[in-house]
Amino acid sequence: MNNRYKILYTKQGLNDKRIAFKAGYGKKIENILSTLKENPFAGYPPKLVGDLSGAYSRRINAQHRVVYQVYNEERIVKIISMWLHYE
Repeated sequence: MNNRYKILYTKQGLNDKRIAFKAGYGKKIENILSTLKENPFAGYPPKLVGDLSGAYSRRINAQHRVVYQVYNEERIVKIISMWLHYE
């Protein structure tokens, strides 16, 4: 049985991915996505509050984060955004 998580994207998340890759953050994002596929909770990512309550974030750099939700039973990680800080 495959224990890896599947990565899905919101429209915003997919658009942000394109922007982030064009800006030169492709390698960093690929590393983050690889970690999320294996274990989205590795390294104790911050759990967000407010409008993004229940989501988690991973730092791309000082300004940008990968923001995502985890659906454990389905083994899915949904990427909400990747560009700008919690927008």
